[in-house]
Amino acid sequence: MGEGYNRGGRIQMSANLAPGAPTPATDETIVLRDNFVAHGRTVPTGNGWTWITDAWSIFRRAAGLWIGMVLLLTVIYVVLAMLPAIGAVVSFVIGPVFTAGLVLASRTIDQGGEVQFAQLFGGFKVRFGTLLMVGVVYLVGTVAIVFASVAVTGVSLVGLLNATAPEEAVTLGAPLLLALLLVLGLMLPLLMAIWFAPALIVFHELGAMEAMKASFLGCLRNFMPFLLYGVVLMIAALIASIPLMLGWLVLGPVMAASIYTAYRDIYFTA
Repeated sequence: MGEGYNRGGRIQMSANLAPGAPTPATDETIVLRDNFVAHGRTVPTGNGWTWITDAWSIFRRAAGLWIGMVLLLTVIYVVLAMLPAIGAVVSFVIGPVFTAGLVLASRTIDQGGEVQFAQLFGGFKVRFGTLLMVGVVYLVGTVAIVFASVAVTGVSLVGLLNATAPEEAVTLGAPLLLALLLVLGLMLPLLMAIWFAPALIVFHELGAMEAMKASFLGCLRNFMPFLLYGVVLMIAALIASIPLMLGWLVLGPVMAASIYTAYRDIYFTA
């Protein structure tokens, strides 16, 4: 059986199997190279909305399974949050590993396959070490940003860590607000570097730093689509939080799938 790729990067199987013969399972480590744009291409602003609608389409094809995966992830992160110090470290480091599982599940659905719950843990089987390295860079980068902000502004580390939002920092003084804004500003490039890194690692066999560079450039070249994407998701997040955060059972999976749909749009030629 031969394999090819269409313009969207989807796997195409040639029909040279004997009639009725079982189709071999697709290897999750298949490298998608056809029409691949290594550092991303610039897409129209309106595509920021399309990423969300395409993600909704992926979600609704396996809504129950998506909700189950999000619930399990929530439980995992809640348990980790209860562990002093080590829980926060582990949460940062394994984040890209779980993201890889979610984009693998998204690709399966996008290609018309039958998604399996176990794909949530696919990142533990596919390029695990490389994904873990992205998580380590994310952790080290975040720690460095926090300490740099403390050093520049002179605020206390405890005060900065307790100020989880700008409106809270306002009541605690201008230096703390400045420190918080500095953290948020410096975190943006780091988040850009890890946003698409898991997909680029599992689908294209890139190294950790190479994937992070490609992710950063892909995000940088699509500032306007990401601005629209962010505004829409911010509004959706407010709605999903009322009542009792139940809307996140839908919004969470859609946001996860949108990482894949944005990757598919930016890193492949139309």
